[in-house]
Amino acid sequence: MKTKRIISRRAFLRDTALGTAAVALTPFNSVIGNVTQAAWPAGAGRYRFRMIGHGHIDPVWLWRWAEGVSVVHSTFRSALDRMAETPGMVFACSSARFYQWVADNDPGMLEEVRRRIREGRWNVVGGWWIEPDMNIPCGEAMVRQGLYGQLAMQRLLGVRATVAFNPDSFGHTGTLPQIIRKQGMENYVFMRPQRHEKTIPADLFWWEGPDGSRVLTYRIQESYTDNRSVRRRIESVLKIAGAEPAKTFMAFYGVGDHGGGPTKENLRSIAEIKKEEGAPALVYSSVNAYFEEIRVDKSLDIPTVKDDLQHHAVGCYTSESAIKKGNRLAEAALATAEKITALGALYWGNAYPKGPFEAAWKKALFLQFHDSLAGSSLVSHSKDAAEGYGYVLDTAHEATWMAIQKLEWQIAAEDPESDYLLAFNPHAWEVKANIRYDFGWDSLPASTAVVDAGGHSLPYQWVPAESQTGGRKGLVVTARLPAMGYCQIRIMQGAPHLIGKRAGAEGDTLENEYYKIRFSSHGTLSILDRETGKEVFANGAKGCRAVIIDDPSDAWGHDVKAYDREIGSFGEANIKTLCNGPLKATIRVTSRYGQSKLTADWSLYAGQRCIEADITLDWHERQKMLKFSFPVDVQSPVATYETPYGFIEREANGNEDPGQRWIDVTGRQGTEAYGLAVLNDAKYGYSVKDNDMRVTIVRSPVFAHHDPRKLDDDQEYAWMDQGLQTFRMALVPHKGGWKEAGIPRIAEAFVSPPVALYQGIHPGSMPRQASFLSVDKPNIIVSSVKQSETGNDLIIRCVETNGQQTDASLQLPAGNCKWNGSFGRCEIKTLRYNPKKGTIKEVNLLEE
Repeated sequence: MKTKRIISRRAFLRDTALGTAAVALTPFNSVIGNVTQAAWPAGAGRYRFRMIGHGHIDPVWLWRWAEGVSVVHSTFRSALDRMAETPGMVFACSSARFYQWVADNDPGMLEEVRRRIREGRWNVVGGWWIEPDMNIPCGEAMVRQGLYGQLAMQRLLGVRATVAFNPDSFGHTGTLPQIIRKQGMENYVFMRPQRHEKTIPADLFWWEGPDGSRVLTYRIQESYTDNRSVRRRIESVLKIAGAEPAKTFMAFYGVGDHGGGPTKENLRSIAEIKKEEGAPALVYSSVNAYFEEIRVDKSLDIPTVKDDLQHHAVGCYTSESAIKKGNRLAEAALATAEKITALGALYWGNAYPKGPFEAAWKKALFLQFHDSLAGSSLVSHSKDAAEGYGYVLDTAHEATWMAIQKLEWQIAAEDPESDYLLAFNPHAWEVKANIRYDFGWDSLPASTAVVDAGGHSLPYQWVPAESQTGGRKGLVVTARLPAMGYCQIRIMQGAPHLIGKRAGAEGDTLENEYYKIRFSSHGTLSILDRETGKEVFANGAKGCRAVIIDDPSDAWGHDVKAYDREIGSFGEANIKTLCNGPLKATIRVTSRYGQSKLTADWSLYAGQRCIEADITLDWHERQKMLKFSFPVDVQSPVATYETPYGFIEREANGNEDPGQRWIDVTGRQGTEAYGLAVLNDAKYGYSVKDNDMRVTIVRSPVFAHHDPRKLDDDQEYAWMDQGLQTFRMALVPHKGGWKEAGIPRIAEAFVSPPVALYQGIHPGSMPRQASFLSVDKPNIIVSSVKQSETGNDLIIRCVETNGQQTDASLQLPAGNCKWNGSFGRCEIKTLRYNPKKGTIKEVNLLEE
């Protein structure tokens, strides 16, 4: 197992800029203790090593971010001092966030860095705001890492990165090559997974994404951090050098994790090896220069890898539930807020809060740093993260609500005997939405009608209000909302809508026209699909079984491939009907295991195929994991996971895998294709063994516990994820495959539902319903609409979600503008709309 190596403060002071003590380096072929250094192996001189000075900085890990600021400053000082002492030495550093800290705190140091950049001795790599986790952020967040990172580097340093750089991240999504290329980078450096974790043809390879984009990629063979002689790492690489396509390698040296950078011992050892007979050639170099050399040599037979780069530390997909949920909700809230406020700036006079959005995104991006989002840091950092996500969510929600308030004030709501809602759909297609809102009615009219903007009667149901004080009543109404637009909903005296095929709940049974669901005393459920006449789950097995897994692994889940040692399950269920239709029916299932309690409110709506659940978990277990099991009744199952701006099929071998908002298992029921998709708003860890699809809900290691350290039974620890957490989940059984079922769109609408706002009584001149942007093909998602970073143009990001070549049209009715274009498989397109000229052009992910 490869672990992070923490360099002591004493060693840091001794070997870097803050200390001056000399460290003797044992000469080549001399004796170290009782061990004599061997000569270089035959043929070593054929190889060349580009020596990359580096000082990996975790701005948060076993320390909080404020300490990380100090580490950045001291590491930069050390690197600059070593350059002054060592002619030719080159230092590589990523992360625009670091340069911004230096600019804010020490402008003189930033000018030193700029001078070294001009000399070619300070190599700006990465191009992103931070070095994030590379599985858990959504696709748009990865886009913003590069957008804000590259623009900040250009502004602060006068250059942009051409090498993407994430050596310490715990796996890398296969959709990354396209994102990197469209951010102006054509090369990639990583280290994890290492050779013992993933076999690839070579450590130098072309990495090709699903869309066909390729980046030249290098896997670091021997750690990115070391304060000692570089001799050992050179020797280690030489052992595998003959199997590599090139005779030139990169060797990274310098103290890392808590920063530090190149040490005097590093540099002395390089100088000595350069003089040794038979040694490989060592040259100080930038990462850029390595890739330039490789690209020039057309004789190299460099292999191609078409896969994601997994796995390392699979427990990180689940560790620290609050951070995972905070990330998902923050990403979704910012996307919704930008869409509504950007359209509002064009069409109803709303001010677009560009500065607050940028600050909120940068906070969210910082919290995606790999030791933060992975849940491998301190409990004190988790408190910092909670504050950060609160800031992001508050910024996004305030912008959303104030933009809709500006809109609703311009739409007439003039009958004082009625109540009005304005519901805004943030998606570029019509959405059938279930909207819930509490009204302050002391008594209901004898007969109530709910109508849309066209006066059409809508199905609705009164439910208990959130408040237990006063006379407020909860309304649930189903309405069709126009594409990326709004609809006014009016509650008035009149004839109620008659629901023909109702949803209902009685005893242990929940049903509508599509499903009959029965709950067991163990807290599990069975689903009869009334269209096929067959059970969704196999051989009478029960679905959503809450399985307890033995999990003694550390916070990372090091050396784990699969979590499969079952030791129990939740049971002793209590079943209670909460509401019995006609529009919405809900059954609450409460079950227990050990000291923990699981409450699931399962709901069906009349005329709808999505089975929804609101989950509350009160967890008090240690070194255990909870998974929800869904044994789908299909033959030849195929497991598909959503990934950042894409999807991937993985082997159904039971291994733990990362995913985004949904996972699907599709196979055959008889002669027909059939499947089940599971969606959620907070989880990222999954596994599929044959037809048993599982969602990983929670795990409970000790915070920041890293193998091989053993836990002491007599010591008190901070255990992860103790207490209450909530999340939402949805099951979507489907005939045919997930593409035909439209799962990507369903997931978008589930995680980012329409926003409903109360209207006061006032006049207005805008229409009661309008659409501002739409796309005509179901596999094209408009994931982002925002104001451009320069100027006031509209940026529209579109993604093809099914892996199919598609011709599509985008319409902006209010601007009387239309765009037609062709999407490749899983292609991301960014469009720039100039409202003054009425033109749309395609740009890259930097909006250029």
